[in-house]
Amino acid sequence: MPDLMLEQAHGGLVAGIDEAGRGPWAGPVVAAAVIFDTTRLPVALLSLIDDSKKLKKERREALLPMIRACAWIGVGAASAAEIDRLNILQATYLAMRRAIGRLPFLPDLALVDGNRLPPLPCPARALVGGDGLSLSIAAASIVAKVTRDRAMARLDARYGPYGWASNAGYGTAAHQAALRDLGPTRHHRHSFRPIQALLQQPEGIG
Repeated sequence: MPDLMLEQAHGGLVAGIDEAGRGPWAGPVVAAAVIFDTTRLPVALLSLIDDSKKLKKERREALLPMIRACAWIGVGAASAAEIDRLNILQATYLAMRRAIGRLPFLPDLALVDGNRLPPLPCPARALVGGDGLSLSIAAASIVAKVTRDRAMARLDARYGPYGWASNAGYGTAAHQAALRDLGPTRHHRHSFRPIQALLQQPEGIG
């Protein structure tokens, strides 16, 4: 289970950073930065937060307001167009920089999930498997995942045939069928190979 040992060992204000949405064929990549205020952090919350991939949707949704109540949060995103222009790695880094920029202050250190560091305006440390080690990173993974899922659900209201409310833009069978029938939209990542293969088909629905 993730904990605050890394944050406490460093001292100062430490932000955990994680992203959601690197693999989907459509929608933005979303990053979150979370700094816990330990004076407001309920002890009970320590055992509830985990890597977002290990939690059911209902648990993630329930945890979001609890995290907001005891942490400073910054959220950033990079659009499908930015992903196409920059590539997914650089767009993820852009989303992470935007997340840091939306915190009320710069942290003394950023712990970033993964093995590579984006250019950030503060000291940073990459942490492989960080969402299972750092409470701040695990919380950031939850914030990023819930935020992105909600954004895809809003898009689903207009682009219903692609099933984004349920598949979050991943290449499910239903999503692939809609792509074959309707072609890609402006929210699809046209630089991704599965979408490139469809670009010669009729234009999408906008």
